[in-house]
Amino acid sequence: MFSDSIADYFEGVAAKHLSAVDASKKKGVHKQHEIGGLPEVGFRQYLGSPSKDEKLAYPARLVYLSDTEDAPTVCEDTLTWYDVRWKHPTRSAEYRLYYRSNAVTAMFSEGDFFLIGKRTDGSLLLVFCPPESTAEAQLRAVFGLDTVGDSFSKGVVSASSLLLPVRLLLEDLGLITAEQDEQGKWLDLLLGRFGGETFPATAAFSMLARETLKGDFDPVADPDAALMAWMDHEEFLFRIYERHIVQQRLRQGFGADGDDVDEFISYSLSVQNRRKSRVGHAFEGHLEELFATNNLLFERARGKGKVTENNAKPDFLFPGFAAYHDSTFPAQRLTMLGAKTTCKDRWRQVLAEADRVEKKHLVTLEPAISSAQTDEMASAFLQLVVPASIQTTYSEKQRGALQRIGEFIAHVKAQ
Repeated sequence: MFSDSIADYFEGVAAKHLSAVDASKKKGVHKQHEIGGLPEVGFRQYLGSPSKDEKLAYPARLVYLSDTEDAPTVCEDTLTWYDVRWKHPTRSAEYRLYYRSNAVTAMFSEGDFFLIGKRTDGSLLLVFCPPESTAEAQLRAVFGLDTVGDSFSKGVVSASSLLLPVRLLLEDLGLITAEQDEQGKWLDLLLGRFGGETFPATAAFSMLARETLKGDFDPVADPDAALMAWMDHEEFLFRIYERHIVQQRLRQGFGADGDDVDEFISYSLSVQNRRKSRVGHAFEGHLEELFATNNLLFERARGKGKVTENNAKPDFLFPGFAAYHDSTFPAQRLTMLGAKTTCKDRWRQVLAEADRVEKKHLVTLEPAISSAQTDEMASAFLQLVVPASIQTTYSEKQRGALQRIGEFIAHVKAQ
């Protein structure tokens, strides 16, 4: 399985909320394009102490995250670390980081959350997002930033293993998962099962992931742990198999002469899209196996007639569609569950998928959803279901309102 941690990617991290000088685009307000205050949180040890007339250049990735957009806005640039008092030899040094205008800096505003990290490869990562957003809550949870104000706060670079959702978040930021040990034996198993020429159906891949963990986790005694183990192990196996297939494709080249850029970009996009869609399908498939193993009566929206009002197709309906459409079947014994690896604003789709069910359920792998959004879910009678290990990324107040996978299964059995 994966064994990487935050410490595999970062040497140091700090965060703040942008001031007017940092971010204002109003006429008459000076925007200095410089980041100060980093030495106070220990960044000189990562960026150095340039002499009076010296400027140190660092490759950087700038990212703007939004709760409403699936894809982040990303720019690559070079930032300059220097002493702004280099012309004043009698004054003590004041180090700042200079950046240029780009598509990301055009998006941020006063009050936005800003995180900067020095990566282990020597580059910098700068991430911006709206204040009190889910993106901010997730970044603060990942880096142990309990309080963030107008001045930089130092983050925690943990050596603990990453949860799968956190690893996927880091991937969205452009970080590449670390190499893993013992990949060879797993690749032999995968090639023996699937051949190594094409990708198998997600269901077949998920089944192999569960088979190779059989006996290690009990889906009845601890369904939360079993689900996360299945998801994590499948992601690990898929990346090994994907690497093999993509390497073969790269060796073939693209186009007649092997250098067709458009064909390469098209292939690259297909790889990214496959990753995202596959995770969602795997999540639903593992949930289906989990519910069946726990002897729950349920159906998924597959086949003719497996719909509710307005042709809606809920992910899971308990005990099934026949009961749902039977007006004599008590509505209080019906349960509807939506399944989304990440929520963003898509959680509202679940609200319209089963009119007879007043309180809907939504299971997700998304860590640290903002308090504003979980409060909105609660006001819409939506019960959020989150695996136990991911609940640790939520606030104590939020955790009191969340349901674990095991609790959801118990709820359905009690209907």
